[in-house]
Amino acid sequence: MNFYKPEKTVTGPAYGTGFKLFATLLTVILVGYSASVVMRFPLLQFGAGVKLLLAFSAFMLLISYYWFLRARTTIDAEGIRQTWMYDKKVEWRDVRGAKMIGIPYLSWLFPPRMVIRTGNSFTTFNGGSREILIEFAKIALAFQMKR
Repeated sequence: MNFYKPEKTVTGPAYGTGFKLFATLLTVILVGYSASVVMRFPLLQFGAGVKLLLAFSAFMLLISYYWFLRARTTIDAEGIRQTWMYDKKVEWRDVRGAKMIGIPYLSWLFPPRMVIRTGNSFTTFNGGSREILIEFAKIALAFQMKR
């Protein structure tokens, strides 16, 4: 039995503009600092392990940054999905509870998230648009009233 069905499909960015600007600033700072380290130290003289660690770190920074910019959250009749490096999906029939959590005084940077409980696990979804956050509030209210 499906307890919750949204009125319509809602899709939007998983991360808000403030967070994307913060991620961009932090990525630029880290790339600049990395460039200064490359210029100051003879990295070619270090071992293969150090080189691989630095290359993997740079790769993960760029992949994470790309997905912070591109991730999308979708709420539809089937459930909630979020694209990222690996996609997350929870179907409505699996949901046992839902709650919004946030960081006080920093909601402009980190908007509230939807935490979905399914059996023994929890899945967190991010909402970067007003429409997604409104739907998150409706979901949390519906599952709060279910208790």
